[in-house]
Amino acid sequence: MSEPESEVGGVPVAALKRHAELSELVEEARWNYYVRDQPTVSDAQFDEWFRELLALEEAHPTLQTPDSPTQKVGAPVSGDFAKVPHLNRMESLDNAFDEADMAAWMTRVERLADRAPGPYLCELKIDGLAIALVYRDGKLERGATRGDGRFGDDVTANVRTIEGVPHRLKGEGVPSLVEVRGEVYLPVKGFEQLNEQLAEQGKQPFANPRNAAAGTLRQKDARITAQRPLRMLVHGIGLWEGSEVPRAQSEVYVRLREFGLPVSDLFKVVPDLTAVNEFVEHYRVHRHDPPYEIDGVVVKVDDFRTQRELGSTSRVPRWASAFKYPP
Repeated sequence: MSEPESEVGGVPVAALKRHAELSELVEEARWNYYVRDQPTVSDAQFDEWFRELLALEEAHPTLQTPDSPTQKVGAPVSGDFAKVPHLNRMESLDNAFDEADMAAWMTRVERLADRAPGPYLCELKIDGLAIALVYRDGKLERGATRGDGRFGDDVTANVRTIEGVPHRLKGEGVPSLVEVRGEVYLPVKGFEQLNEQLAEQGKQPFANPRNAAAGTLRQKDARITAQRPLRMLVHGIGLWEGSEVPRAQSEVYVRLREFGLPVSDLFKVVPDLTAVNEFVEHYRVHRHDPPYEIDGVVVKVDDFRTQRELGSTSRVPRWASAFKYPP
């Protein structure tokens, strides 16, 4: 009687089985979170599975294929709306969970850039729904969810109802074509009021503000969306054509605010890791001060030229990292 195989293609059978199990768990969790807006596991549990999956693929590189969850962004479009392409791919972010992770990311960035690439821009990571808005000749043409990063759901009609999102950009130097990225969210007070209304109507309340924002933005009836206090904050650009492109992330925020777009004031440009850690620690203590829920801090290389030099992997930009707070 032959012994059972302990390896297949140089990979232990136990690792193959665990990789398949984790892949299924991660894909199912993503579908429930991004498409159904009904998460079935905590963010902490998802992050634990994802980190284990990354570790398995690092130990056994043949496990990493284009179909692996580690190579994908978000989830497929829902099918409830028209599927539209993004002008440039919308990516995810690598996560850091402690100061050592953040230091390791910064070391990688410095090695790849072959210099100290600071300063860095630190901003709050809003727990909402990623969105891309396209403005052509200053007019809002389209709003789309992130979807799988290449295609998203066309939610333009609903986006037009969000207070603070301009239908036309104002000021001088407006690009002929610009795609802005941001986060749609429900303020904490608005979330509480919405759940009270749903309870009074005998309807199921939302589990948290993120689910409420996602469910509201994906309403097929824009009149329902208009009745709920959705908000948006812009945190980047995907494309900028027809006018001089700013040289840094922080400069973009100044310009976008001049155009009338909603940009947070709660960001800071800092010189080094020590200052990054101070910003992270400040908002760990003051996490509930903003009017919306946050689950961490995003750190970006501020200079656009350095961002372009660093580029991206198949899933994330190398020039940014998200420090995740514990639940």
